[in-house]
Amino acid sequence: MTMSKYVVSSSPHIANDRTVTSIMIEVLIALIPAVAMSVYFFGFYALFLEVLSVGAAIGAEALFNVITKREQTIRDCSAAVTGLLLALNLPVSVPFYVPIIGSAFAIVFVKMLFGGIGKNFANPAIAGRIFLLLAWASAMTSFVKPIVWANGDAFVYFRCILKGKDGLLDVAALSTATPLASLRTGAQGENLLAMFLGGVGGSLGETSVLALLIGGVYLIVRRIIDWRVPVTFIGTVAVFALIYGVAKGQPGSYILPSVLGGGLFLGAFFMATDYSTTPNTKLGLAVFAFGCGLITSLIRFFGSYPEGVSFAILLMNVVTPFIDKACKPRPFGYVKKKGAKA
Repeated sequence: MTMSKYVVSSSPHIANDRTVTSIMIEVLIALIPAVAMSVYFFGFYALFLEVLSVGAAIGAEALFNVITKREQTIRDCSAAVTGLLLALNLPVSVPFYVPIIGSAFAIVFVKMLFGGIGKNFANPAIAGRIFLLLAWASAMTSFVKPIVWANGDAFVYFRCILKGKDGLLDVAALSTATPLASLRTGAQGENLLAMFLGGVGGSLGETSVLALLIGGVYLIVRRIIDWRVPVTFIGTVAVFALIYGVAKGQPGSYILPSVLGGGLFLGAFFMATDYSTTPNTKLGLAVFAFGCGLITSLIRFFGSYPEGVSFAILLMNVVTPFIDKACKPRPFGYVKKKGAKA
């Protein structure tokens, strides 16, 4: 038998005139509002971290390809997307080397060692964030006030970081609790309008729901992502927040803070919609998104950490092959044999 000379790419095989590069560029365009708002609220140090993270991701992929003598793949822009998403998951107060290490880990250990784009089992940006959370727990959970817009000083965090240890003390003096952390402790919650616009403490790209919503709607209109994932994900969190509120004797009190707070919109629109690590069928996507919403809610309300979006998506990434198998459509005329497993 003659072996085929054709090289078959990784599944899923979908007939589409879009290329990987064009899709990744669309995602980068959709993230522009979030990047702009991060700079508006946290200053130019936010942009510096984002550029560092993107550069480190591209550099790590290029270097890995050189060392392993593979064809260069950085032109598909997937590394840039990973680096930017990772940066948007970071607090502005982290040292400059954190996004560099995180992006390198995400690209090398989560993406390239498994064969590159389309073959990774988990979303690299999420895996990178969780790695950084384990390695630098204090830095990754220290959030500061978005004071740039209030005093017009776009370099305030740049100066704090450049001052070294004394600067870190300045950053600590500007620290604040995130809306979700305040919600769990029963403290006075943030203004809902501020949470929607982004004027609250949190990671660079997850505080402005408005910016993420603009980018998410853009991706849906451009048919880059399936609307079922973000709608089911966010809707599930809202439903469980309602149930939790009823159980606590405060119906409705937890819904909007749970939906607007944390990284829900960033995760639902930009990370739970990754082609490589999510199911291939519409039913499978709905199950996947429901699982993300359920796990997120359980961690938020009953776990020791106030945010669960990243953990939820990573866990559902792992079970995606099982969801695909369970939700695989039956071919026309299929008849289950007696005694056979489904």
